[in-house]
Amino acid sequence: MSFLGFGQGADIDIVLDDASTRKQAEIKTEDGRKEKLYLFYDGESITGKVNVTLKGKKLEHQGIRIEFVGQIELARPGELTQSTSFPFEFMNVEKPYESYTGANVKLRYFLRVIITKRLTDTTREMDILVHTLSQYPETNSSIKMEVGIEDCLHIEFEYNKSKYHLKDVIVGKIYFLLVRIKIKHMELAIIKRETTGSVPILSTRMNIAKYEIMDGCTSTGLFLSGYELTPTMRDVNKKFSVRYYLNLVLVDEEERRYFKQQEITVWRKPDRAKKPVIFQQLESRKQPEKEEGV
Repeated sequence: MSFLGFGQGADIDIVLDDASTRKQAEIKTEDGRKEKLYLFYDGESITGKVNVTLKGKKLEHQGIRIEFVGQIELARPGELTQSTSFPFEFMNVEKPYESYTGANVKLRYFLRVIITKRLTDTTREMDILVHTLSQYPETNSSIKMEVGIEDCLHIEFEYNKSKYHLKDVIVGKIYFLLVRIKIKHMELAIIKRETTGSVPILSTRMNIAKYEIMDGCTSTGLFLSGYELTPTMRDVNKKFSVRYYLNLVLVDEEERRYFKQQEITVWRKPDRAKKPVIFQQLESRKQPEKEEGV
């Protein structure tokens, strides 16, 4: 990890103990770029070292600490006469929410090192990425809905389920029971709605994906892995929500649009091959103990 300079006192570097083996994942930044960060899950410990490299012979300070939600005092007020490393450990840290960068809100987790000095503090921050994992029961009911105009149009459609993980495929059926208008094309769209604040509520609507149903598309199903989706977030810390909707749209030859919208739940499925230890422990607690046979 490269060093960053902060004034004439010292350079600060944060190094995680498992940096060489810990998985990294991408997150979208506010300016639209993609940044790779170390990935953690709720309940995992964060351990490492803070390396303080002096630029001169000594550094007077009023204390050195690193923060993650709370704070740990790494050094009492005094002097550093040589470059020093301070180990740190945040055990089983609660990280209940997913990292998120949206149109009007950002949720981030980061480590912050502070060297308190008389005039200006020296700080260094290191962002980490948090993913929340979910498990849903095998029973995942389908969605059945209708679109209709009296004596002109009656269509029934069915989605295979109501909860989809981030690498899932949306599959469905459409039944044309009555069609007395000429349908030009039909599409299925995924809509993301972000709401922030209390009063007034700020709402942003984004079209994430479009799937042409009646325009020569040959793929079977809408594959979610190709789109930048997050898990559904409902009333995160009473600050914001992120919800997803399936929007079925029909357009006739006169460019009139008929649509029906239905909310779905999007969730993050654990990777079976590399399931986090903390998640394995939670699963084992849920499983009943087996009785010993004779």
